[in-house]
Amino acid sequence: MKKAMLIGAIGCGKTTLIQALHHIQINYNKTQALDFYDDIIDTPGEYVEHRRLYSTLITTSAEASIIFLLQSSIDKRAIFPPGFTTMFSADVVGIITKVDEASESDIEYARSRLLETGINHIIEVSSVTNQNVDQVRKLIDSHNG
Repeated sequence: MKKAMLIGAIGCGKTTLIQALHHIQINYNKTQALDFYDDIIDTPGEYVEHRRLYSTLITTSAEASIIFLLQSSIDKRAIFPPGFTTMFSADVVGIITKVDEASESDIEYARSRLLETGINHIIEVSSVTNQNVDQVRKLIDSHNG
C-alpha cells in the first residue's frame, strides 16, 4: 500500500503532525532516519535542507501516493527551491504548520514559499489545537484508500 510522505525542514512539525493524525500525545521526537508508519513516511529535515540528499527523497517518493511539503509559519528560511514539486510524480500538497504561533503576515510568507514550489493546494495546520488536522487525514485516506 502506498503512503503519504511528509517533507520539511528540521523542526517544522512533521513528526508532531503525525502524532496529531494518529491521536498520540504530542511529544517532541527528532526523526533521525526515514520512519515508516502504516500510512505515512516521515522524513528527516536534513533530507530537504541538504540538497545532496534530494535523491533519497526522490527514491522514497516512489512509495508515496501523496506528498506533503511542510513550511513552518515561524521559519523565515526559504526551505524549498522554486519548482521543487516537479521532481515528484505523486500529488503534492502544501501544509503551513504552527499557525497557532504565527501572525497573518508570517502565514502569508509561508504561503508564498510554498506557492513558489509549484503547489496550488495549501492547508494551514496547528497540531497543538488540531486546526485542519482532519483535512490532512481526509487527503491521506483518499489517496491511500
